[in-house]
Amino acid sequence: MAKTKSKSATRSKTKAKTKTAKSHTRAKRAVTKPVAPAAALQYIPWHTIPLEDLNPLLQRQFVVGQELMLARVLLKKGCIVPEHSHHNEQLTYIVEGALKFWIDGKEIVVQAGEVLCIPSNMPHKAEALEDTVDLDVFAPPRADWINRTDQYLRGKK
Repeated sequence: MAKTKSKSATRSKTKAKTKTAKSHTRAKRAVTKPVAPAAALQYIPWHTIPLEDLNPLLQRQFVVGQELMLARVLLKKGCIVPEHSHHNEQLTYIVEGALKFWIDGKEIVVQAGEVLCIPSNMPHKAEALEDTVDLDVFAPPRADWINRTDQYLRGKK
């Protein structure tokens, strides 16, 4: 009789382990997101991307990934980027020069080596205080830039 109990106890433990394993598998399936196809690796030297002339004082180049965009923006002294906003979060890193921003009721001068983090939907305007090279990161990518529908930047000073 002791052997029967032991077999029964062993069966119960095995069933419990199997049930728990199945439960964990189901839980993992429920929580796991579908995996997007792997993005292709991109190696892109800036000199291989043509400069886009937006107006006489403003040029840019950009690279687009799956979830973000990196733009290299060249502004001549006096260039004004009119007030605008977008749903994209933006990081601006000044490589050379300086930009004065009007943002959130403040005037902020961002100089070479400095970064400005602009939240989604926050109106902002900028002026190049000297010839400036800036790198902007946007997440998600700017559809208006990709589609060339960014009229606020084109044809003006």
